[in-house]
Amino acid sequence: MKEIVAVDIGGTHARFAIAQVDQGRVVTLGEATTLKCADHASLQLAWEAFARVVDRPLPKAAGIAVACPIKGDILKLTNNPWVIQPAWLPVKLGVDELILVNDFGAVAHAVAQVGEDSLQHICGPDQPLPEQGVITVVGPGTGLGSAYIVRRKNGYFVCETEGGHIDFSPLDQLEDRILTVLRRRYRRVSVERVVSGPGLLNLYEAIAEMGELSVKARDDKALWTMALEGSDPVAAAALERFCLSLGTVAGDLALAQGGSAVVIAGGLGLRLAQHLPSSGFAERFVAKGRFEGMMAEMPVKLITYPQPGLLGAAAAFAEAYR
Repeated sequence: MKEIVAVDIGGTHARFAIAQVDQGRVVTLGEATTLKCADHASLQLAWEAFARVVDRPLPKAAGIAVACPIKGDILKLTNNPWVIQPAWLPVKLGVDELILVNDFGAVAHAVAQVGEDSLQHICGPDQPLPEQGVITVVGPGTGLGSAYIVRRKNGYFVCETEGGHIDFSPLDQLEDRILTVLRRRYRRVSVERVVSGPGLLNLYEAIAEMGELSVKARDDKALWTMALEGSDPVAAAALERFCLSLGTVAGDLALAQGGSAVVIAGGLGLRLAQHLPSSGFAERFVAKGRFEGMMAEMPVKLITYPQPGLLGAAAAFAEAYR
Protein backbone atom coordinates (compact mmCIF):
# COMPACT_ATOMS: atom_id res chain seq x y z
CA MET A 1 0.00 0.00 0.00
CA LYS A 2 1.38 3.42 -1.00
CA GLU A 3 0.15 6.88 -0.07
CA ILE A 4 0.20 9.56 -2.76
CA VAL A 5 -1.08 13.07 -3.34
CA ALA A 6 -3.75 13.23 -6.05
CA VAL A 7 -4.06 16.61 -7.77
CA ASP A 8 -6.56 17.85 -10.37
CA ILE A 9 -5.64 21.27 -11.82
CA GLY A 10 -8.17 23.17 -13.88
CA GLY A 11 -8.47 26.72 -15.11
CA THR A 12 -10.10 28.03 -11.94
CA HIS A 13 -9.52 25.48 -9.18
CA ALA A 14 -6.89 23.01 -8.07
CA ARG A 15 -8.13 20.04 -6.06
CA PHE A 16 -5.94 17.96 -3.76
CA ALA A 17 -6.48 14.75 -1.80
CA ILE A 18 -4.46 12.01 -0.14
CA ALA A 19 -5.00 8.64 -1.82
CA GLN A 20 -3.89 5.11 -1.10
CA VAL A 21 -3.02 2.86 -4.06
CA ASP A 22 -2.04 -0.77 -4.31
CA GLN A 23 -1.41 -3.20 -7.18
CA GLY A 24 -2.64 -0.82 -9.87
CA ARG A 25 -5.83 0.21 -8.08
CA VAL A 26 -6.98 3.16 -5.97
CA VAL A 27 -7.88 1.77 -2.56
CA THR A 28 -9.03 5.00 -0.90
CA LEU A 29 -9.37 8.65 -1.89
CA GLY A 30 -9.46 11.09 0.98
CA GLU A 31 -11.56 14.23 1.30
CA ALA A 32 -10.86 16.78 -1.42
CA THR A 33 -9.42 20.20 -0.67
CA THR A 34 -10.32 22.79 -3.32
CA LEU A 35 -8.11 25.84 -3.74
CA LYS A 36 -8.60 28.79 -6.10
CA CYS A 37 -5.69 28.96 -8.52
CA ALA A 38 -5.86 32.76 -8.52
CA ASP A 39 -5.12 32.78 -4.77
CA HIS A 40 -1.79 30.99 -5.28
CA ALA A 41 1.01 32.09 -7.59
CA SER A 42 2.17 28.58 -8.49
CA LEU A 43 1.47 24.89 -8.11
CA GLN A 44 4.26 24.68 -5.52
CA LEU A 45 2.61 27.33 -3.34
CA ALA A 46 -0.80 25.64 -3.67
CA TRP A 47 0.87 22.30 -2.78
CA GLU A 48 2.30 23.90 0.38
CA ALA A 49 -1.11 25.40 1.22
CA PHE A 50 -2.65 21.92 0.96
CA ALA A 51 0.02 20.61 3.35
CA ARG A 52 -1.03 23.27 5.86
CA VAL A 53 -4.69 22.30 5.47
CA VAL A 54 -4.05 18.62 6.20
CA ASP A 55 -1.43 19.57 8.80
CA ARG A 56 0.95 16.69 8.08
CA PRO A 57 3.96 15.90 5.86
CA LEU A 58 2.78 15.06 2.35
CA PRO A 59 3.59 11.73 0.69
CA LYS A 60 6.63 11.57 -1.56
CA ALA A 61 4.57 10.54 -4.60
CA ALA A 62 1.94 12.29 -6.71
CA GLY A 63 -0.47 11.80 -9.57
CA ILE A 64 -1.31 15.15 -11.16
CA ALA A 65 -4.02 15.82 -13.76
CA VAL A 66 -3.58 19.04 -15.73
CA ALA A 67 -6.06 20.78 -18.06
CA CYS A 68 -3.71 20.96 -21.04
CA PRO A 69 -1.73 18.60 -23.28
CA ILE A 70 1.18 16.97 -21.43
CA LYS A 71 3.80 17.87 -24.02
CA GLY A 72 6.96 19.94 -24.03
CA ASP A 73 9.17 21.44 -21.34
CA ILE A 74 6.58 23.99 -20.20
CA LEU A 75 2.87 23.42 -19.63
CA LYS A 76 0.60 26.46 -19.93
CA LEU A 77 -3.00 26.14 -18.80
CA THR A 78 -5.95 27.98 -20.28
CA ASN A 79 -7.46 30.56 -17.85
CA ASN A 80 -4.80 29.76 -15.27
CA PRO A 81 -1.66 31.86 -14.71
CA TRP A 82 0.43 28.91 -13.55
CA VAL A 83 3.36 27.73 -15.64
CA ILE A 84 4.34 24.14 -14.93
CA GLN A 85 7.78 22.78 -15.78
CA PRO A 86 7.52 18.97 -15.45
CA ALA A 87 11.27 18.43 -15.10
CA TRP A 88 11.37 20.63 -11.97
CA LEU A 89 8.29 19.25 -10.22
CA PRO A 90 10.07 16.47 -8.24
CA VAL A 91 12.38 19.06 -6.65
CA LYS A 92 9.73 21.74 -6.11
CA LEU A 93 7.15 19.35 -4.66
CA GLY A 94 9.59 17.10 -2.85
CA VAL A 95 8.40 13.89 -4.51
CA ASP A 96 10.31 10.82 -5.65
CA GLU A 97 7.62 9.35 -7.90
CA LEU A 98 5.36 11.41 -10.14
CA ILE A 99 3.04 11.07 -13.10
CA LEU A 100 1.39 13.87 -15.10
CA VAL A 101 -1.75 13.15 -17.07
CA ASN A 102 -4.10 15.25 -19.16
CA ASP A 103 -7.31 16.05 -17.28
CA PHE A 104 -9.53 14.06 -19.61
CA GLY A 105 -7.06 11.19 -19.61
CA ALA A 106 -7.53 11.22 -15.83
CA VAL A 107 -11.30 10.99 -16.29
CA ALA A 108 -10.80 7.92 -18.47
CA HIS A 109 -8.62 6.36 -15.75
CA ALA A 110 -11.46 7.04 -13.29
CA VAL A 111 -13.96 5.31 -15.60
CA ALA A 112 -11.65 2.29 -15.72
CA GLN A 113 -11.63 1.99 -11.92
CA VAL A 114 -15.05 3.02 -10.60
CA GLY A 115 -17.68 0.45 -9.77
CA GLU A 116 -21.05 0.09 -11.45
CA ASP A 117 -22.60 2.11 -8.60
CA SER A 118 -20.86 5.19 -10.08
CA LEU A 119 -22.18 4.59 -13.61
CA GLN A 120 -25.71 5.59 -14.59
CA HIS A 121 -27.35 3.70 -17.45
CA ILE A 122 -28.31 5.94 -20.40
CA CYS A 123 -29.23 3.59 -23.26
CA GLY A 124 -28.43 0.26 -24.84
CA PRO A 125 -28.40 -2.94 -22.80
CA ASP A 126 -28.38 -2.32 -19.05
CA GLN A 127 -25.29 -4.39 -18.27
CA PRO A 128 -21.82 -3.77 -16.77
CA LEU A 129 -19.00 -2.35 -18.84
CA PRO A 130 -17.07 -5.13 -20.59
CA GLU A 131 -14.06 -6.56 -18.77
CA GLN A 132 -12.12 -6.73 -22.03
CA GLY A 133 -12.16 -4.53 -25.12
CA VAL A 134 -12.43 -0.83 -25.91
CA ILE A 135 -14.52 1.64 -23.93
CA THR A 136 -15.02 5.05 -25.54
CA VAL A 137 -15.16 8.03 -23.14
CA VAL A 138 -16.66 11.33 -24.33
CA GLY A 139 -16.97 14.43 -22.18
CA PRO A 140 -18.64 17.76 -22.96
CA GLY A 141 -17.38 20.62 -20.83
CA THR A 142 -15.49 23.77 -21.76
CA GLY A 143 -14.50 21.74 -24.81
CA LEU A 144 -15.26 18.19 -25.87
CA GLY A 145 -12.91 15.64 -24.34
CA SER A 146 -12.34 12.26 -25.93
CA ALA A 147 -10.35 9.21 -24.88
CA TYR A 148 -10.64 5.46 -24.91
CA ILE A 149 -9.76 2.66 -22.54
CA VAL A 150 -8.40 -0.68 -23.70
CA ARG A 151 -9.12 -3.36 -21.13
CA ARG A 152 -7.12 -6.59 -21.06
CA LYS A 153 -6.95 -9.54 -18.68
CA ASN A 154 -3.88 -8.12 -16.97
CA GLY A 155 -5.01 -4.49 -16.73
CA TYR A 156 -5.85 -1.57 -19.00
CA PHE A 157 -4.36 1.45 -20.69
CA VAL A 158 -5.80 4.84 -21.62
CA CYS A 159 -5.36 6.65 -24.94
CA GLU A 160 -6.15 10.36 -25.02
CA THR A 161 -7.40 11.69 -28.36
CA GLU A 162 -8.51 14.93 -30.00
CA GLY A 163 -11.81 13.43 -31.09
CA GLY A 164 -13.65 16.59 -30.08
CA HIS A 165 -12.13 18.29 -33.12
CA ILE A 166 -13.59 16.05 -35.80
CA ASP A 167 -15.93 17.79 -38.26
CA PHE A 168 -19.51 18.50 -37.24
CA SER A 169 -21.70 16.28 -39.45
CA PRO A 170 -25.29 17.45 -40.06
CA LEU A 171 -27.84 14.66 -40.29
CA ASP A 172 -30.97 16.60 -41.21
CA GLN A 173 -32.02 19.82 -42.93
CA LEU A 174 -32.10 21.83 -39.72
CA GLU A 175 -28.51 20.88 -38.94
CA ASP A 176 -27.54 21.74 -42.52
CA ARG A 177 -28.80 25.25 -41.81
CA ILE A 178 -27.06 25.37 -38.42
CA LEU A 179 -23.79 24.44 -40.11
CA THR A 180 -24.28 27.21 -42.68
CA VAL A 181 -24.73 29.78 -39.89
CA LEU A 182 -21.70 28.53 -37.95
CA ARG A 183 -19.49 28.51 -41.03
CA ARG A 184 -19.87 32.27 -41.18
CA ARG A 185 -18.28 32.43 -37.72
CA TYR A 186 -15.61 29.76 -37.94
CA ARG A 187 -13.27 28.74 -40.72
CA ARG A 188 -13.89 25.12 -39.76
CA VAL A 189 -16.81 23.85 -37.68
CA SER A 190 -15.67 21.03 -35.42
CA VAL A 191 -18.12 19.07 -33.30
CA GLU A 192 -16.75 20.93 -30.25
CA ARG A 193 -18.37 24.10 -31.64
CA VAL A 194 -21.72 22.39 -31.02
CA VAL A 195 -21.19 19.79 -28.29
CA SER A 196 -19.60 21.75 -25.43
CA GLY A 197 -20.55 24.38 -22.89
CA PRO A 198 -20.07 27.25 -25.36
CA GLY A 199 -21.56 25.06 -28.10
CA LEU A 200 -25.03 25.43 -26.60
CA LEU A 201 -24.77 29.19 -27.11
CA ASN A 202 -23.75 28.64 -30.74
CA LEU A 203 -26.83 26.46 -31.25
CA TYR A 204 -29.07 28.95 -29.44
CA GLU A 205 -27.96 31.88 -31.57
CA ALA A 206 -28.05 29.86 -34.81
CA ILE A 207 -31.61 28.63 -34.17
CA ALA A 208 -32.73 32.16 -33.29
CA GLU A 209 -31.14 33.54 -36.47
CA MET A 210 -32.78 30.90 -38.66
CA GLY A 211 -36.18 31.67 -37.19
CA GLU A 212 -35.59 35.43 -37.26
CA LEU A 213 -36.26 35.46 -33.51
CA SER A 214 -35.13 38.22 -31.22
CA VAL A 215 -33.21 36.81 -28.25
CA LYS A 216 -31.20 38.45 -25.51
CA ALA A 217 -27.47 37.91 -25.22
CA ARG A 218 -26.80 35.18 -22.68
CA ASP A 219 -23.73 33.85 -20.96
CA ASP A 220 -23.12 30.11 -20.98
CA LYS A 221 -24.12 29.54 -17.35
CA ALA A 222 -27.46 31.36 -17.58
CA LEU A 223 -28.28 29.69 -20.90
CA TRP A 224 -27.65 26.19 -19.55
CA THR A 225 -29.92 26.89 -16.59
CA MET A 226 -32.72 28.07 -18.89
CA ALA A 227 -32.25 25.14 -21.24
CA LEU A 228 -32.33 22.49 -18.52
CA GLU A 229 -35.33 24.12 -16.82
CA GLY A 230 -37.16 24.45 -20.16
CA SER A 231 -38.00 28.05 -19.31
CA ASP A 232 -37.00 29.39 -22.74
CA PRO A 233 -38.21 27.64 -25.94
CA VAL A 234 -35.16 28.57 -28.02
CA ALA A 235 -32.80 27.38 -25.28
CA ALA A 236 -34.79 24.15 -24.98
CA ALA A 237 -34.55 23.61 -28.75
CA ALA A 238 -30.79 24.22 -28.59
CA LEU A 239 -30.46 21.65 -25.80
CA GLU A 240 -32.35 19.04 -27.81
CA ARG A 241 -30.00 19.63 -30.75
CA PHE A 242 -27.06 19.39 -28.35
CA CYS A 243 -28.21 15.96 -27.13
CA LEU A 244 -28.81 14.76 -30.70
CA SER A 245 -25.31 15.82 -31.73
CA LEU A 246 -23.75 14.30 -28.62
CA GLY A 247 -25.42 11.01 -29.55
CA THR A 248 -24.06 11.29 -33.07
CA VAL A 249 -20.47 12.00 -32.08
CA ALA A 250 -20.44 9.43 -29.26
CA GLY A 251 -21.56 6.80 -31.76
CA ASP A 252 -19.07 7.96 -34.39
CA LEU A 253 -16.17 7.76 -31.93
CA ALA A 254 -17.20 4.33 -30.67
CA LEU A 255 -17.49 3.10 -34.26
CA ALA A 256 -14.08 4.54 -35.21
CA GLN A 257 -12.33 3.25 -32.08
CA GLY A 258 -13.82 -0.24 -32.15
CA GLY A 259 -15.67 0.47 -28.92
CA SER A 260 -17.84 -2.06 -27.15
CA ALA A 261 -19.26 0.46 -24.66
CA VAL A 262 -19.43 4.23 -24.16
CA VAL A 263 -19.21 6.41 -21.05
CA ILE A 264 -20.32 10.05 -21.01
CA ALA A 265 -18.23 12.24 -18.69
CA GLY A 266 -17.03 15.84 -18.59
CA GLY A 267 -18.12 18.90 -16.68
CA LEU A 268 -21.62 18.82 -18.18
CA GLY A 269 -22.15 15.10 -17.73
CA LEU A 270 -23.92 15.24 -14.38
CA ARG A 271 -26.07 18.19 -15.47
CA LEU A 272 -27.34 16.07 -18.35
CA ALA A 273 -27.93 12.95 -16.24
CA GLN A 274 -31.70 13.34 -16.06
CA HIS A 275 -32.10 14.81 -19.53
CA LEU A 276 -30.13 12.47 -21.79
CA PRO A 277 -32.24 9.30 -21.32
CA SER A 278 -35.42 11.07 -22.50
CA SER A 279 -33.75 13.05 -25.32
CA GLY A 280 -32.92 12.03 -28.88
CA PHE A 281 -29.45 10.89 -27.79
CA ALA A 282 -30.13 7.14 -28.05
CA GLU A 283 -31.72 7.36 -31.50
CA ARG A 284 -28.77 9.26 -32.89
CA PHE A 285 -26.23 7.02 -31.15
CA VAL A 286 -27.40 3.93 -33.02
CA ALA A 287 -28.13 5.66 -36.35
CA LYS A 288 -25.12 4.23 -38.18
CA GLY A 289 -26.73 2.59 -41.22
CA ARG A 290 -25.56 -0.98 -41.65
CA PHE A 291 -24.09 -0.97 -38.13
CA GLU A 292 -27.29 -0.04 -36.27
CA GLY A 293 -27.61 -3.56 -34.85
CA MET A 294 -24.07 -3.49 -33.48
CA MET A 295 -24.52 0.00 -31.99
CA ALA A 296 -27.76 -1.02 -30.28
CA GLU A 297 -25.85 -3.72 -28.41
CA MET A 298 -23.45 -1.24 -26.78
CA PRO A 299 -24.16 -0.13 -23.20
CA VAL A 300 -23.95 3.65 -22.80
CA LYS A 301 -23.40 5.00 -19.30
CA LEU A 302 -22.68 8.28 -17.53
CA ILE A 303 -20.08 8.53 -14.76
CA THR A 304 -21.57 9.99 -11.57
CA TYR A 305 -18.45 9.83 -9.35
CA PRO A 306 -18.17 13.31 -7.75
CA GLN A 307 -14.40 13.84 -8.24
CA PRO A 308 -13.39 11.86 -11.33
CA GLY A 309 -10.34 14.05 -12.01
CA LEU A 310 -8.85 13.37 -8.58
CA LEU A 311 -9.68 9.69 -8.68
CA GLY A 312 -8.23 9.47 -12.20
CA ALA A 313 -5.00 11.23 -11.21
CA ALA A 314 -4.53 8.67 -8.45
CA ALA A 315 -5.54 5.82 -10.79
CA ALA A 316 -3.03 6.95 -13.44
CA PHE A 317 -0.29 6.80 -10.81
CA ALA A 318 -1.45 3.40 -9.57
CA GLU A 319 -1.45 1.99 -13.09
CA ALA A 320 1.97 3.45 -13.94
CA TYR A 321 3.61 2.20 -10.73
CA ARG A 322 1.70 -1.07 -10.29
